[in-house]
Amino acid sequence: MATDLLDRPPTAAPNPASAPETQVLVTLTVADQLCGVPVLAVRDILGEQVITRIPLAPPEIAGSLNLRGRIVTAIDLRRRLRLPPVPAGQARMSVVAEQGGELYALLVDQVSEVLSLDASLFERNPPTLEKCWAEFSTGIFRLDGRLLVVLDVSRLLALSTGE
Repeated sequence: MATDLLDRPPTAAPNPASAPETQVLVTLTVADQLCGVPVLAVRDILGEQVITRIPLAPPEIAGSLNLRGRIVTAIDLRRRLRLPPVPAGQARMSVVAEQGGELYALLVDQVSEVLSLDASLFERNPPTLEKCWAEFSTGIFRLDGRLLVVLDVSRLLALSTGE
Protein backbone atom coordinates (compact mmCIF):
# COMPACT_ATOMS: atom_id res chain seq x y z
CA MET A 1 0.00 0.00 0.00
CA ALA A 2 1.40 3.41 -0.98
CA THR A 3 1.98 5.90 1.78
CA ASP A 4 0.75 9.43 1.49
CA LEU A 5 3.48 12.10 1.41
CA LEU A 6 1.79 13.75 4.36
CA ASP A 7 2.31 10.61 6.47
CA ARG A 8 6.11 10.78 6.08
CA PRO A 9 8.21 12.44 8.77
CA PRO A 10 9.76 15.73 7.65
CA THR A 11 13.35 15.50 6.46
CA ALA A 12 15.86 17.93 7.84
CA ALA A 13 17.07 20.44 5.31
CA PRO A 14 20.83 20.84 5.15
CA ASN A 15 22.07 23.72 7.25
CA PRO A 16 23.96 26.07 4.89
CA ALA A 17 25.76 27.65 7.84
CA SER A 18 27.30 24.32 8.84
CA ALA A 19 28.83 23.60 5.40
CA PRO A 20 31.43 26.14 4.25
CA GLU A 21 30.80 27.41 0.75
CA THR A 22 33.46 26.26 -1.69
CA GLN A 23 34.66 27.05 -5.17
CA VAL A 24 35.58 23.96 -7.18
CA LEU A 25 38.24 24.70 -9.79
CA VAL A 26 40.17 22.76 -12.40
CA THR A 27 43.75 23.94 -11.98
CA LEU A 28 46.01 24.49 -14.96
CA THR A 29 49.32 26.08 -15.78
CA VAL A 30 50.04 28.69 -18.44
CA ALA A 31 53.67 29.88 -18.68
CA ASP A 32 54.37 28.73 -15.09
CA GLN A 33 51.35 30.66 -13.74
CA LEU A 34 48.86 28.58 -11.76
CA CYS A 35 45.30 29.26 -12.91
CA GLY A 36 41.89 27.82 -12.21
CA VAL A 37 38.61 27.61 -14.08
CA PRO A 38 35.28 26.66 -12.52
CA VAL A 39 34.78 22.91 -12.89
CA LEU A 40 31.23 23.46 -14.15
CA ALA A 41 32.59 25.43 -17.12
CA VAL A 42 34.72 22.48 -18.26
CA ARG A 43 33.23 20.00 -20.72
CA ASP A 44 36.34 17.91 -21.39
CA ILE A 45 40.10 17.79 -20.89
CA LEU A 46 42.24 16.56 -23.77
CA GLY A 47 45.88 15.67 -24.21
CA GLU A 48 47.93 16.80 -27.21
CA GLN A 49 45.68 17.15 -30.28
CA VAL A 50 46.21 17.69 -33.99
CA ILE A 51 45.22 21.29 -34.66
CA THR A 52 44.45 22.55 -38.15
CA ARG A 53 45.36 26.21 -38.69
CA ILE A 54 42.50 28.44 -39.86
CA PRO A 55 43.60 30.93 -42.55
CA LEU A 56 43.07 34.62 -41.69
CA ALA A 57 42.04 33.82 -38.10
CA PRO A 58 43.17 36.17 -35.32
CA PRO A 59 46.57 35.20 -33.83
CA GLU A 60 45.07 33.85 -30.58
CA ILE A 61 43.02 31.32 -32.57
CA ALA A 62 45.41 28.38 -32.92
CA GLY A 63 43.06 26.56 -35.30
CA SER A 64 40.48 23.84 -34.99
CA LEU A 65 40.43 20.26 -33.79
CA ASN A 66 38.03 17.37 -34.09
CA LEU A 67 36.39 16.13 -30.89
CA ARG A 68 34.23 13.06 -31.51
CA GLY A 69 33.01 14.47 -34.82
CA ARG A 70 32.53 18.06 -33.64
CA ILE A 71 34.73 20.90 -34.83
CA VAL A 72 36.26 22.75 -31.86
CA THR A 73 37.96 26.15 -32.11
CA ALA A 74 41.31 26.07 -30.31
CA ILE A 75 42.34 29.24 -28.48
CA ASP A 76 45.99 29.71 -27.51
CA LEU A 77 45.77 30.95 -23.91
CA ARG A 78 49.38 32.15 -24.01
CA ARG A 79 48.55 34.50 -26.89
CA ARG A 80 45.25 35.57 -25.34
CA LEU A 81 47.08 36.51 -22.12
CA ARG A 82 49.97 38.16 -24.03
CA LEU A 83 52.57 35.65 -22.83
CA PRO A 84 55.60 34.28 -24.69
CA PRO A 85 54.89 31.44 -27.12
CA VAL A 86 55.14 27.85 -25.96
CA PRO A 87 58.67 26.41 -26.31
CA ALA A 88 59.13 24.25 -29.39
CA GLY A 89 58.28 20.61 -28.82
CA GLN A 90 56.37 21.18 -25.57
CA ALA A 91 53.15 19.17 -25.48
CA ARG A 92 49.99 21.10 -24.62
CA MET A 93 46.63 20.15 -23.22
CA SER A 94 43.15 21.45 -24.01
CA VAL A 95 40.41 22.47 -21.62
CA VAL A 96 37.16 22.27 -23.57
CA ALA A 97 34.35 24.70 -22.73
CA GLU A 98 31.08 25.60 -24.42
CA GLN A 99 29.72 29.03 -25.24
CA GLY A 100 26.75 29.87 -27.42
CA GLY A 101 26.31 26.22 -28.41
CA GLU A 102 29.87 26.03 -29.78
CA LEU A 103 32.83 24.18 -28.28
CA TYR A 104 36.17 25.86 -27.64
CA ALA A 105 39.47 24.34 -26.54
CA LEU A 106 41.68 26.52 -24.34
CA LEU A 107 45.26 25.46 -25.03
CA VAL A 108 47.24 25.32 -21.78
CA ASP A 109 50.65 24.00 -20.78
CA GLN A 110 49.33 21.54 -18.22
CA VAL A 111 46.13 20.55 -16.38
CA SER A 112 46.79 19.56 -12.79
CA GLU A 113 43.94 18.72 -10.42
CA VAL A 114 40.50 19.68 -9.20
CA LEU A 115 40.60 21.78 -6.03
CA SER A 116 37.77 22.64 -3.64
CA LEU A 117 38.70 25.95 -2.06
CA ASP A 118 36.97 27.77 0.77
CA ALA A 119 35.11 30.66 -0.89
CA SER A 120 35.98 32.95 2.04
CA LEU A 121 39.63 32.84 0.87
CA PHE A 122 38.71 34.23 -2.56
CA GLU A 123 40.01 37.76 -3.21
CA ARG A 124 39.18 40.23 -5.95
CA ASN A 125 41.99 41.01 -8.39
CA PRO A 126 44.72 42.98 -6.63
CA PRO A 127 45.62 46.32 -8.22
CA THR A 128 49.11 44.96 -8.97
CA LEU A 129 47.75 42.21 -11.26
CA GLU A 130 48.76 42.96 -14.85
CA LYS A 131 45.95 44.47 -16.89
CA CYS A 132 45.92 41.64 -19.45
CA TRP A 133 45.41 39.12 -16.61
CA ALA A 134 42.84 41.23 -14.75
CA GLU A 135 40.80 41.52 -17.95
CA PHE A 136 40.23 37.75 -17.99
CA SER A 137 40.24 37.04 -14.24
CA THR A 138 37.52 37.14 -11.59
CA GLY A 139 39.97 37.07 -8.70
CA ILE A 140 42.65 35.07 -6.92
CA PHE A 141 43.39 32.55 -4.21
CA ARG A 142 46.68 32.64 -2.27
CA LEU A 143 47.87 29.04 -1.89
CA ASP A 144 51.02 28.11 0.05
CA GLY A 145 53.16 30.83 -1.48
CA ARG A 146 51.56 30.57 -4.94
CA LEU A 147 48.96 32.76 -6.52
CA LEU A 148 46.08 30.95 -8.25
CA VAL A 149 44.39 33.24 -10.78
CA VAL A 150 40.74 32.32 -11.36
CA LEU A 151 40.03 32.74 -15.07
CA ASP A 152 36.64 33.83 -16.40
CA VAL A 153 35.95 31.40 -19.25
CA SER A 154 33.13 33.50 -20.73
CA ARG A 155 35.45 36.54 -20.96
CA LEU A 156 38.22 34.44 -22.50
CA LEU A 157 35.79 33.24 -25.17
CA ALA A 158 33.89 36.52 -25.67
CA LEU A 159 36.45 38.01 -28.05
CA SER A 160 36.49 34.80 -30.07
CA THR A 161 32.72 34.67 -30.42
CA GLY A 162 32.30 38.37 -31.15
CA GLU A 163 30.22 38.95 -28.02
